[in-house]
Amino acid sequence: MSYQHPGWGQQPFTPEPPKTGGPKWAKKRVVIPAGAGLFLVGIMLGAAGSADVETAASAKPAPTVTKTVTAKPVEPTEDKADDKPKAEKAKKAEEPKKEADEKAKVPDFVGMGLQFAQDAAQEKGFYSLKSHDSTGRDRMQAFDRNWKVCSQNIKAGKTSSTDTTLDFGAVKLEEKCPASDKKAPEAAGGKMPNLVGESVNAARGALASGTSITVTDASEDRMVLMESNWKVCTQKPAAGAALNGQPVEFTAVKFEENC
Repeated sequence: MSYQHPGWGQQPFTPEPPKTGGPKWAKKRVVIPAGAGLFLVGIMLGAAGSADVETAASAKPAPTVTKTVTAKPVEPTEDKADDKPKAEKAKKAEEPKKEADEKAKVPDFVGMGLQFAQDAAQEKGFYSLKSHDSTGRDRMQAFDRNWKVCSQNIKAGKTSSTDTTLDFGAVKLEEKCPASDKKAPEAAGGKMPNLVGESVNAARGALASGTSITVTDASEDRMVLMESNWKVCTQKPAAGAALNGQPVEFTAVKFEENC
């Protein structure tokens, strides 16, 4: 016969503690109002936050005002030790310095090509240069290398101021120089000059600039274009007639042709 100890293999009975608090429906009543309160607090905080963000976004930045301060120029102090007026000093400063009148001996240009003669004159210090047609036809020296010097207005060997204008009489290279320069015709005393044999260009230059002039070909029905290459055969009015503004008529042929 075996004997077992009452405490072995079986836990002692512990009585359940008595339950405290109210019934279950009371706990539910407390939990529901607390949850509702937390929900309302969350809504209020969210509304307050959005209002602050909207207010900050809608706020306009204040304009920046820039004020410009113009500095007054400082007036220079007059030099009391200088007795000369300012106007006199300014006048002397503006006056160009007068260079001494330079002089040079004029070379002999006759027989030179017109371009070479002009270059030689400049080497001597003469820069005021011009040329004219020695035949009196009033042709332009368009290409200086195609002309040669027949005369000069300042005699060779004479000492003259370099400000003097040198005028060269010239003809084309294939032409012979005349014994003397032929002067261009001109109307004098209100009378019609004798222009027969003159170039149409020179005849036109002899009359007043406002004169009405008609030029026709004496031999054919050609147009008279380069008037320095045509010579006058007939004129109307006749030489010596009074000029009172009436139109003038010329007939002409080329210089190598006969009227």
